[in-house]
Amino acid sequence: MATTVVGGVTLAYDDEGDRDGPALVLVHGHPFDRSMWAPQVSAATAAGHRVIVPDLRGYGASEVVPGVTPLETFARDIAALMDHLGVPGAVVGGLSMGGQIVMEFQRLFPGRVTGLVLADTFPGAETEEGRRARNAMADRLLAEGMSGYADEVLDRMITPRNVTALPAVAAHVLAMMRGTSPEGAAAALRGRAQRPDYGAVLTAVRVPALIVVGRDDVYTPVAEAEAMHAAVAGSRLVVIEGAGHLPNLERPEEFNEALRRFLGRMCG
Repeated sequence: MATTVVGGVTLAYDDEGDRDGPALVLVHGHPFDRSMWAPQVSAATAAGHRVIVPDLRGYGASEVVPGVTPLETFARDIAALMDHLGVPGAVVGGLSMGGQIVMEFQRLFPGRVTGLVLADTFPGAETEEGRRARNAMADRLLAEGMSGYADEVLDRMITPRNVTALPAVAAHVLAMMRGTSPEGAAAALRGRAQRPDYGAVLTAVRVPALIVVGRDDVYTPVAEAEAMHAAVAGSRLVVIEGAGHLPNLERPEEFNEALRRFLGRMCG
């Protein structure tokens, strides 16, 4: 792990693989940290890529910033980290909230995106009901901490079957959620409640794009992924069987194969 200061905030990150290889930046979801990408880091570095995985501000080993953290702030942090590492452009991928941060990055810095990976995410603006729910959850996390929430949502983050069938994965997911700072998580929830619609961003994409979703994802169903696939010209859609919201951890072999094929076509 390394750290650097961007935007006045200390970010923790890993920078793995061949420094001269094509760059891949992976953005974790909420309420997780960069360790969620461990299977993909191993696979992509073995294929010759440089893989950069940050802990977002407020998460993992990065500095916690209370208040409100908009998606734009996360996206600008990633751009600043790339500047620090001397990476002008990269394939940028994210899951769930991380995917929305990637869409914001595409909006702000389209010239720095050589390819997109959007996993278990969706582009829609927050609804009024959603804003109320996210702000209420932020209040709850600040009052109660992460443990009760983590226990409640585990079997939606991964499928109920995988909670039992994949105990190591379930333990990892639970540990990430319980280990997240309530202040950081609440700030991100309040920021996400303000998010815009990224539909126009997606229809303007002109770089290769991979869209991945778990077949049994209850947060971002397959229909959302199909709609993104239709919006992004030339994109590839992969639906991973036997997985929920975290197919990269529930079915890492299938996820990694989709990622390898996508990166291989780009670099071949």
